[in-house]
Amino acid sequence: MTQELYADGVGEITVTGTIVRIDFVSLSATERDANNNPTQEFRQRVIMPVDAFANAVDLMQKAFTGLVEAGAIRRIGDIQSVTAGETPRPAGPTNESPNFN
Repeated sequence: MTQELYADGVGEITVTGTIVRIDFVSLSATERDANNNPTQEFRQRVIMPVDAFANAVDLMQKAFTGLVEAGAIRRIGDIQSVTAGETPRPAGPTNESPNFN
């Protein structure tokens, strides 16, 4: 049987020399931060060489492009249509990592 892991996201990506470490996190069912939001809990780490990481990024970019083309998600920076006098605003929720702000 194949073991599966659910994660709410990537908590951190660390590059050390030619090795990439990707930490997957999930939202805690019990722990809360100062704003009463669930805190992130470490779930599992994937460790791979940088060339494998680069290939994974390429594959994820293709999947992302397919989701955008299907209308399932929007790219950051896409602007909703606006009428005269309105300030443009990003469309929907953003797809950004807190690691790169």
